[in-house]
Amino acid sequence: MSIIKKQDFIDSVADALQYISYYHPLDFVQALEKAYHKEQSQAAKDAIAQILINSRMSAEGHRPICQDTGIVTCFVKIGMQVQWDSDLTVQQMVDEGVRRAYNNPDNPLRASIVADPAGARKNTKDNAPAVVHIDMVPGDHVEVAIAAKGGGSENKSKMVMLNPSDDIVEWVLKTLPTMGAGWCPPGMLGIGIGGTAEKAAVLAKEALMDPVDIHDLIERGAETTEEKLRLEIFDKANKLGIGAQGLGGLTTVVDIKIKSAPTHAASKPVVMIPNCAATRHVHFHLDGSGPAELTPPKLEDWPEVTWEVGENVRRVNLDTVTRDDVAQWKMGETVLLSGKLLTGRDAAHKRIQEMLNKGEKLPVDFKDRFIYYVGPVDAIGDEAVGPAGPTTSTRMDKFTDMMLEQAGLMGMVGKAERGPATVESIKRQKAVYLMAVGGAAYLVAKAVKKARVLAFEDLGMEAIYEFEVEDMPVTVAVDAEGNNAHVAGPAIWQARIEELDAQLKA
Repeated sequence: MSIIKKQDFIDSVADALQYISYYHPLDFVQALEKAYHKEQSQAAKDAIAQILINSRMSAEGHRPICQDTGIVTCFVKIGMQVQWDSDLTVQQMVDEGVRRAYNNPDNPLRASIVADPAGARKNTKDNAPAVVHIDMVPGDHVEVAIAAKGGGSENKSKMVMLNPSDDIVEWVLKTLPTMGAGWCPPGMLGIGIGGTAEKAAVLAKEALMDPVDIHDLIERGAETTEEKLRLEIFDKANKLGIGAQGLGGLTTVVDIKIKSAPTHAASKPVVMIPNCAATRHVHFHLDGSGPAELTPPKLEDWPEVTWEVGENVRRVNLDTVTRDDVAQWKMGETVLLSGKLLTGRDAAHKRIQEMLNKGEKLPVDFKDRFIYYVGPVDAIGDEAVGPAGPTTSTRMDKFTDMMLEQAGLMGMVGKAERGPATVESIKRQKAVYLMAVGGAAYLVAKAVKKARVLAFEDLGMEAIYEFEVEDMPVTVAVDAEGNNAHVAGPAIWQARIEELDAQLKA
């Protein structure tokens, strides 16, 4: 029998969450490196390079890989012979570990959890509570798998109740393109099959805790139904040409993870949950001998990848740029932004809408300005701002007409695609949408030289800031003519992949 002490468990959870905030799993880094060397799409290759560089920088600097430090999911398997030395429940101990990790002054993590989700949606300020799954198993130790899951990828989760004769692969291939790029590919897909609706969802989430091993599976060959599905979906999903950040390319997924459970004869529940390019999870065991010891990876295990700005880069001064200038920008161009850049996301846009509806004067003049969809991590030391990567832009789509027509914005910066109506609005207003790389938050933050809050300070990370940036790299995703990289890129690369396959078979 093992006696697990409360403090050992809490300390282990807190240490694990700090650890995964700045250390990618090495198997994932190695999978991205393979994708980088294989990639033929320059836009996708550049995006993967930035993700890998950001990963190494985060490991070196012990700062978050992504500004969205996630909702905590914790799988706790408790041996039947374990005894607890604790006056708290397992849920309460996990939550206390979360609080300590997210309020660590040396590396504060962004608190993103809101209570009363159908009502006031008030931030809990400490990122608790976590989502905890508890399972009693044979043995005398405790096994914990813990992850921090970003909202952009979690929001793209899909669930379906298929008929028993329906094809799972067909559903995945039909569904994956509808998820857009808000889940920040390349990443993994966790698929849960069977059980009931909620069981399939838990299976899908737990599958994402497994290591990246698809290339080992390819070499040895599939033996089980799940393994055969993994290989088929991996091959066909990458042939869709979605590519890194949805810009078109050879690698959309670096692995497919599947778990299944027996189900009702009339049912086939399937849940698909993506993990983004900021994949963060770790496993540890407790046997009563003390807190878990997590061994830091060696920095030399990261690939030596560099990213250089091409000759055709367009340098832009945000303080002097005009609408005539913006009209010359072309879809797919790399732009380096310098000057003053506003920020704002969901809560700020909602408040702006309320003020405009009431005829109130806005606290910030948006006319002919650019806004960056971001909720940064708090700064430490001499940082102007903490990790500050882009949030999913589609959430702001419903506000775009208002911001372009009424507030007078000239451009927007975010991640992933925009909806068709928003693209039309951008075209109509001769504005522009620029895309920063999701999953490269620490790298992006290095371009921010100064930051100050201009309005809505009570919204915390959702307040309106003014950043002063220097050479912040972005891609023209939708130009003033309405040309859309997230439509053109995948279409081009899907066709090229088909050509490459045809050549190999010839």
